[in-house]
Amino acid sequence: MNNIPISVVTGGAGFLGSHLCDKLINNGHKVICLDNLITGSLENISHLFGNENFKFVKYDVTEFIHIEGRVDNILHFASPASPIDYLKLPIQTLKVGSLGTHKALGLAKAKGARFLLASTSEVYGDPEIHPQPESYWGNVNPIGPRGVYDEAKRFAEALTMAYHRYHGVDTRIVRIFNTYGPRMRLNDGRVLPTFIGQALKGEDLSVFGNGSQTRSFCFVDDLIEGIFRLLNSDFKDPINIGNPDEITILEFAQEVLKFTKSKSKIAFKELPVDDPKVRQPDVSLAKKILDWEPKVSRSEGIKITIDYFKNKIKD
Repeated sequence: MNNIPISVVTGGAGFLGSHLCDKLINNGHKVICLDNLITGSLENISHLFGNENFKFVKYDVTEFIHIEGRVDNILHFASPASPIDYLKLPIQTLKVGSLGTHKALGLAKAKGARFLLASTSEVYGDPEIHPQPESYWGNVNPIGPRGVYDEAKRFAEALTMAYHRYHGVDTRIVRIFNTYGPRMRLNDGRVLPTFIGQALKGEDLSVFGNGSQTRSFCFVDDLIEGIFRLLNSDFKDPINIGNPDEITILEFAQEVLKFTKSKSKIAFKELPVDDPKVRQPDVSLAKKILDWEPKVSRSEGIKITIDYFKNKIKD
């Protein structure tokens, strides 16, 4: 009984956090999910209520975290994660990246637990190297509107490595690239749910600029598998997890129209400030260290996600 790993997931009621809770429980972990529900939703974890290996605590991780007994892993996923959220909640975003990471690392140090930080491809900013390897230091505007998220995550990485070097905490850092799938919010402001929602409702698809900017979309199951492998690896430095299958936003809008069979049109709008022009992960390190690569094609993943959103709109 004592051999069951006990894992704490901050932000565990969010899109990625909830899938991570599922993965850990399905692999024999007991999970303590902490979430203040600012952007997370109980709906994402409602299927886990009643599971003896799952416990939910409504909690703000920028406060001191106390958990009774043994803890083996802490996976810090708490943060607003889409532009619409972190532009609406700039101070909370900075606080959870700084104070929240500090408190979660303090718990890891106190418990002798392994700590995994959910970082982001946004640490690369509007990149001048393409695709982006982990060795690239990034091109971030620290005072722009997106800086609250970018710099919160960059600080979180620096703090994680400081705890590793100074306190000997066993740490991991995953840099997550654009991820999609069931449990995303239709109104979260990211391009994929926005396009699918607009297409399903017969609204024009909002393409910013001329649509030549690129993104690389990774299905959530692939991402979570990569994170789980990283947690169980001995690799300490940041590692990219994402799908290198790059596409322009205009091409992606056309794909969504095709898959939804929507009659919607494409409407071009002004490009937001500091919007990255390109985004594509170099995942050669993940392939080498974790024996990981994405398995779900974009067409397959989008169809699953469209079905999910169709049901949400019906509800």
